[in-house]
Amino acid sequence: MMENGTLMQYFEWNLPADGKLWKQAAEDAAKLKASGVTSVWLPPAYKGALGAQDEGYSPYDLYDLGEFRQKGSVRTKYGTKKDYLAAIEAFQKNGINVYADVVLNHRMGADEMEEVSAAEFNEHSRYQMIGDQKVIGAWTRFTFPGRKGKYSDFTWNWRHFDGIDWDQKKMRHALFKFTGKEWGTDVDGENGNYDYLMGADVDFSNPEVQEEMVRWAVWYIQTTGVDGFRLDAVKHIPAHFYRDFLYQVRQLTGKELFAVGEYWNYDVNVLSDYIGSIHSEASLFDVPLHDNFYHASRDHGAYDLRRILDGTLVQKDPIHAVTFVDNHDTQPGQSLESWVDDWFKPMAYALILLRRDGYPCVFYGDYRGIPNDKYKGMKSTLDKLMKLRKLKAYGEQHDYFDDPDCIGWTREGDNEHKDSGLAVVMSDGKGGTKRMYIGRQYAGAHFSDVMGNAKYNIKIDEDGCGDFYVNRAAVAVWVRKEPK
Repeated sequence: MMENGTLMQYFEWNLPADGKLWKQAAEDAAKLKASGVTSVWLPPAYKGALGAQDEGYSPYDLYDLGEFRQKGSVRTKYGTKKDYLAAIEAFQKNGINVYADVVLNHRMGADEMEEVSAAEFNEHSRYQMIGDQKVIGAWTRFTFPGRKGKYSDFTWNWRHFDGIDWDQKKMRHALFKFTGKEWGTDVDGENGNYDYLMGADVDFSNPEVQEEMVRWAVWYIQTTGVDGFRLDAVKHIPAHFYRDFLYQVRQLTGKELFAVGEYWNYDVNVLSDYIGSIHSEASLFDVPLHDNFYHASRDHGAYDLRRILDGTLVQKDPIHAVTFVDNHDTQPGQSLESWVDDWFKPMAYALILLRRDGYPCVFYGDYRGIPNDKYKGMKSTLDKLMKLRKLKAYGEQHDYFDDPDCIGWTREGDNEHKDSGLAVVMSDGKGGTKRMYIGRQYAGAHFSDVMGNAKYNIKIDEDGCGDFYVNRAAVAVWVRKEPK
């Protein structure tokens, strides 16, 4: 029997750097499975430039999973390699797939500086050169002395990068492109060319880099047994690289490998074009949907809920859409802060968890809270919604997106999932009632709101319709419940 898939992002940005996340994850595996989680996205597990303080997005050594004393520590922010492998094993024993977060477009924390010929470029117009070529001091030599060649003897030098943002000789921050190098093509067009993001920018046109990336990925999968990748910042990496990378890694490992990329762009056509250009089975996070949620939550009832799915990836290409409400980048204080207000979050999560389309991702910060921001989270609400997805959200879907302040939909249920089927109605205003069809098989049956927002039960008429209602600024989820 097929069960609806639910992904959980198992971390938030401000977790304590105490090395305990992997152990906590292993302990949580069985409980998460029972709640309806079928896969987890774990944070970067390799050593970052800040050692035990690094969230993993400043990658130093991708072969060091908390095993070698480098950057001032053996463990990473989240624990040791042993703990990481144990967490993966615990999830998989409980039937939960594990996706590893990987950052490939830049490196930080180089072991040695090199003198490199480079020219300064305009950060906001990347093809505009400023001044003449000169020799700069670039932190581009990665030798990994703490690892001493274990697992790989590959070392990095300036030829494996195309630019950097710091000249050590002049102690000056600026965008430098190395002489003889070009920014990568087939990347996002922001700033003229958005190849460069930060640190030492990896040159994906270099054959040695291409071979090393595939070699590392095969090693990583064989070492950890992960089931797929969350690919960071793909808008800064040539699409043709991921096309070839994913094909080769799947061929060499014999694994299907789920892959989802983070391409931060609000234009669904850009996302759709990227999916088409990589010619490989891969998904993207639905950034336009998150943006719709954000604006709906900030408009406090003035948003037209009929338009909540307009311009989204889940609407245009549901097979390749990973839907989400918030994540570690959108949480308060982070680089892409666009936090969905608490009052709207139950509605947003109902929209990703209880509908037919998309692969929903639940954020750890929403589930467990963010102590740094005194945010307690909404675990009880999410537990209800995830359980409803696991048990009830099946069968044909009927949409009623016909009122700017009150929308709804029904799922008829199916024969595979006993007692499945539900009706959802939500309002960002004063509430309302919607007459919706849920199926003639329910004629005479009684339905109750499990979210506790609608007080009285309703009865389905002979035509298979019911008058489902919701109170002000809330979501009601109706399931069959006969009176005792």
